[in-house]
Amino acid sequence: MQSPAFTTSKPPSSYEAAGRRLQALIASPGVQKYQAVTVCRLEHEAPEDWQRLLDEISETAGVRVETLEGETVRIGWREYCDA
Repeated sequence: MQSPAFTTSKPPSSYEAAGRRLQALIASPGVQKYQAVTVCRLEHEAPEDWQRLLDEISETAGVRVETLEGETVRIGWREYCDA
């Protein structure tokens, strides 16, 4: 039996979408040069998914997640790269 030429997939979860968004932001050349990014949760991202993502990022060696105002956070790794 031949497989269909198209695949149906469900849209990414709020957690997956937020993770992809942060990954793209962190990978951008300007952010890599500065080695920090300030971000906040978007309205369509579930608060529990956002917190899970931040918790997982903060467990990464050499990465610091600082809570700023409201739901804004700064993810940085500069001081660790300079060492």
